[in-house]
Amino acid sequence: MEKYSVADCRIIELDRHHSDRKGNLSVVENGITLPFDVKRVYYLYDVPGGESRGSHAHRSLNQLIIAASGSFRVTLFDGTERRSFFLNRPYQGLLVRPGLWRDLDDFSSGAVCMVLASDIYKEEDYIRDFEEFLAYRDNG
Repeated sequence: MEKYSVADCRIIELDRHHSDRKGNLSVVENGITLPFDVKRVYYLYDVPGGESRGSHAHRSLNQLIIAASGSFRVTLFDGTERRSFFLNRPYQGLLVRPGLWRDLDDFSSGAVCMVLASDIYKEEDYIRDFEEFLAYRDNG
């Protein structure tokens, strides 16, 4: 397992195409925009005020997290360091590497969190228990 830290995660600016009359368009392309190919896309919405999402890590999954609408905060933890990102622009995405604990919170009203993932859903890739995550980081 390659051991990533929160320093390996960053905001990626997506291509933006603007039309005065027709609005904006942002593009994500496999092999060009991301360091992984997208195999799954999902989105979170209607998150009640004060609620959080995430609270897990992935063993091998890479993700790009985008605030398609509204805003929210993503806090990453690598077992030693925490780093928070406030996402509120649909032309920016947060690259999240494997092996990092993530919490999403502070959702604005109407927020839509879109996630582009490097693989299909696999339950065995999830680490949902925080103590198990810490042991995984120590042994990885």
